[in-house]
Amino acid sequence: MAKTPRDDQPKRVKRFTHAGALLSARVRRAGERRGFAESRLLTQWAAIIGPDLAPMARPVKVSYAREGFGATLILACEGARAPEVQMQAETIRARVNACYGYNAISRVRLTQETAAGFAEGQAAFTAASPEPPTASTPDPKAARAAETATAGIGDAGLRSALARLGGNILSQKPTGKRQT
Repeated sequence: MAKTPRDDQPKRVKRFTHAGALLSARVRRAGERRGFAESRLLTQWAAIIGPDLAPMARPVKVSYAREGFGATLILACEGARAPEVQMQAETIRARVNACYGYNAISRVRLTQETAAGFAEGQAAFTAASPEPPTASTPDPKAARAAETATAGIGDAGLRSALARLGGNILSQKPTGKRQT
């Protein structure tokens, strides 16, 4: 007798699946429970509202009005940061609406929480900090040429800044692209 898969068990697929694909349905369901139609709002929070505001506040919930448009975005922030975040509420609202593609959020409400996270046992969505750019030393010939070119500038601070800039520009390798 041939084996037939049971109706209550999903059919096994024998191929490689990305980890993100395995979790996408669960992440989407978890986000929808809190009102997030776009999971991108949770996962890319720092990129959406900017690196200056992201460490101060994180999205907790989106609650929709009973009639029509006009959802409320609820943000969690530390008590000491609440006035600063409140002053940026309109900027946050505009950036989140740009993520959605229409004016989905009409109000931003703050809840003050501790630095530990949403609640005990729940993880906070934090973005990795960007790596600082590496400083390269300019070519010695390019540095001398830049110092010669800026020798006539009277202000010492401006002269040294322009000499560093010129040295960096002159020591760049050509990429083959024509600049206009």
